[in-house]
Amino acid sequence: MAKCKVCYRHCEIEEGGLGFCKVRTAADGVVVPVNYGKITSIALDPIEKKPLARFMPGSKIISVGSFGCNLRCPFCQNYEISWSDEAYSFNDRAEYLPPEALSELALSYRGRGNVGVAFTYNEPLVGYEYVRDAAKLVHENGMVNVLVSNGMASLEVLEAIIPYIDAMNIDLKSFTDSYYEDFIKGNRQMVMEFIEEAAKHCHIELTTLIIPGENDSDEEMRELSGWIASLKGSDGKNIGQEIPLHISRFFPRFHLTDRDATDVGLIYHLVDVARENLKYVYTGNC
Repeated sequence: MAKCKVCYRHCEIEEGGLGFCKVRTAADGVVVPVNYGKITSIALDPIEKKPLARFMPGSKIISVGSFGCNLRCPFCQNYEISWSDEAYSFNDRAEYLPPEALSELALSYRGRGNVGVAFTYNEPLVGYEYVRDAAKLVHENGMVNVLVSNGMASLEVLEAIIPYIDAMNIDLKSFTDSYYEDFIKGNRQMVMEFIEEAAKHCHIELTTLIIPGENDSDEEMRELSGWIASLKGSDGKNIGQEIPLHISRFFPRFHLTDRDATDVGLIYHLVDVARENLKYVYTGNC
């Protein structure tokens, strides 16, 4: 048995078995990712699509994803590569792209406006070793790295990657433990600690997807945005009010088709609520 240290679950994995995320296994008593360098999605995207509104606006970035996730969001927009049965089939059919090849690919697209690599689409940190290795080479080529994550990872994982990450968009999916624990099978405290530490080291933006009947109250948005506003930088000074928050609209998807899409008017209203605490608040999917 080997114990995984990526997230709060601390899965104890039998030799050749898999943890909760279905991509971390035990080999010779050591936990390693089976999805290392196995690519399911790659595209040249506007950086605003990550979404990042205040980091190198107008640029483009090579976006790359693998498979696997350590949450179980029933509304997942990328379920084909996150935690569906189809996602795990990519272990046998995903294309292998070594870190060196990814960094050279990013460099080859510089003439088309590319500024670097974004690790996104599935949850990148369940295979953080690939993020670390590739991002280091991207930096050596003078380009930037972006991480799009659910933030449910240990500070040990953050420490391993943060020297090579220039910007993050992190999901803060709700501000209640019941939402995290019962609805998406996660841990809010771990996400908050990850965000709090990441804010000291690189540019961060946050995203909250509004699910009707789950996390759509004024009270919760005030608490969530108020907490963001309290965050501090590495020098101890308050930076939270400057952290951008993206409030996004839900559409019925995957296992959550029992309710309508979030009302556009509600999204704009919650943006106004969040602006009581934050300077930069944006709508998403509207």
